[in-house]
Amino acid sequence: MTSKAFTPPPFLVDLLKARSPSGYEFEAQAVVDRYIKPVAKEYRKDAMGNRLASINLKGDPTLMLAGHMDEIGFIVSYIDAKGFIYFEPIGGHDVTMVPGRRVTILTKGKTTVKGVTGKRAIHLLTLEERRRLPKIHEIWIDIGARSRAEVTKLVNIGDPIVYDQGFELLRGTIGAARAFDDKAGCYVACETLRRLAKIKSLTAKITAVATTQEEIGTRGAATAAYAVNPHLAIAIDVGHATDHPDCKGSQHGEHSLSGGPIICRGPNINPEIFNRLITCAKKLKMAYQIEADPRPTGTDARVLQMAREGVATGLVSIPLRYMHTPGEVVDLNVIEDTVRLLTAFAKSLKKGEYGHW
Repeated sequence: MTSKAFTPPPFLVDLLKARSPSGYEFEAQAVVDRYIKPVAKEYRKDAMGNRLASINLKGDPTLMLAGHMDEIGFIVSYIDAKGFIYFEPIGGHDVTMVPGRRVTILTKGKTTVKGVTGKRAIHLLTLEERRRLPKIHEIWIDIGARSRAEVTKLVNIGDPIVYDQGFELLRGTIGAARAFDDKAGCYVACETLRRLAKIKSLTAKITAVATTQEEIGTRGAATAAYAVNPHLAIAIDVGHATDHPDCKGSQHGEHSLSGGPIICRGPNINPEIFNRLITCAKKLKMAYQIEADPRPTGTDARVLQMAREGVATGLVSIPLRYMHTPGEVVDLNVIEDTVRLLTAFAKSLKKGEYGHW
């Protein structure tokens, strides 16, 4: 008997296909609009490009779920006389990953231009040059053009760029994609709201926010948290799966790809939210993992906690291998478990209980 093949959620797949470097989140915004606006009782867009969807508008407390829809990328900064395109990074990149990649330049309208990142071949490098990392200004994009005039008919300074790398399943529920960071978290925040919208007895008001510009400083979450003014907030992002070669648990913690959602603990995290998430995971008989972070996390949680007079904040992360590369790897079963966990957390909230949180 052949087992049924795993089918990834269409909403998640559409988000992964969307090309949305920080500040240019247009394609991801369109996906969120399509899937979330129909189920929201209130749906807003702001000047930062955030998408804010709310249900149970008279509920108490207000819970904000935040997952960022932007991804790392590049921006066109210079075109030389021969038609080679130079660029600057949007977000944090490992420069060793950049050369020899196929990329897509997002130009005006819905047009795109394909290219390849190039650098001098290893055969043409001196021994000293081979030993050092290339600088960004030593890498360019080749679109097959012969002059600046030919390029500027297609590409403008300031156009965003992403790796030309799509989503695919590797084996079972294990998938690879260009931007699980953080289309996975954005999907979880929004999908949790979609499922909660079907529940009649919900106590809390829920606002799910697809945030922008996280990769360049958690900027969208800062304005969204001010606008929502929640009692409680949970950021959903990706965390490092460390169950691969050359990664020591004593240095980076032990978090496995399929070991369940990672629940963060530390000064950025409200202890009562942490405890409630653990309680919910245990009631669901769900595998989970704990991460200790002694400082403000590198996620939207860092600004959610400090919004207005302060917000009780939590962080749940989806374990991911090879972060900020064109081949990020995630177990989609864990994404589903994260939705289930946050749905249970939201359902557990009672009116007024957050007063001591």
